[in-house]
Amino acid sequence: MSITAAIESDQTRAIVYRSRGQSHGYITRLMSPGDLGRILKPFVFLDLFDNRGDVFPTFGLHPHSGLATLTYVAEGSVRYEDTNHATGILRAGGVERMRAGKGVWHAGGAGDPGLTRGFQLWIALPPDLELGPSESVYQSAADIPQIGPARVLLGEHDGAKSSIAKAMSINYLAVALKAGERWRYQPPEGHSVLWLAIGKGRVSIPEVLELGEIIVFEPGEASVDFLALDDAEYVIGSAVPHPYNLVLGQYSVHTSAQALQIGEAEIQHIRRRLVEQGRL
Repeated sequence: MSITAAIESDQTRAIVYRSRGQSHGYITRLMSPGDLGRILKPFVFLDLFDNRGDVFPTFGLHPHSGLATLTYVAEGSVRYEDTNHATGILRAGGVERMRAGKGVWHAGGAGDPGLTRGFQLWIALPPDLELGPSESVYQSAADIPQIGPARVLLGEHDGAKSSIAKAMSINYLAVALKAGERWRYQPPEGHSVLWLAIGKGRVSIPEVLELGEIIVFEPGEASVDFLALDDAEYVIGSAVPHPYNLVLGQYSVHTSAQALQIGEAEIQHIRRRLVEQGRL
């Protein structure tokens, strides 16, 4: 990961980190709980996936606890399954939001043949939610509110509000700009955490941000202005900082060792049931 000093320019919000993460096949890990996630919490994990038109790998049933995942399909489709009895195909523009809570298992992989591209985000949950019931919400592109070039995947922006229950002060937007188009993001009051990741093209702020990068801005509440140099797409997240520790398991993020122990016990309970059902 490269770390840059705050940059003196006409920008209203300085960049303090930028990185291309680590790529493994069709997936680029841009953020993990052990690195940027400790700076950007409640945002703790981000993958950019792009199969470049090849057959996309399938990820079998695996567990989570103490966090929420949000998968956004920018192009193509993915197949999903979880132990909340949901199964199907999520197509372009759609969102899968799963709150793992005390524990859940899910799987995903190739949908329809062709190019598939998008992001998967993990969000750390506060103590009152990290051991609560698991919940899955699957939304098609038509279900996602849009204001100008921004689609509101989570939270609220400029009067457009996600229908997913707002239990935390978080915004997560998918923005698509045509070459030459401008857009400004003004974070809500208290949203001092701000980052973005580029999924297509390039934008200027006026520094040039390119495909495959994650960019972290200095803490604050100042706006950021974007100019698309090409047809460009990116996701942008802002939030009130998560004031709790990150206590990590292999697939889990909790606020305490005790909560992690409870979550991992529930994961094993679900695993035994899956084995009995012949699903593992």
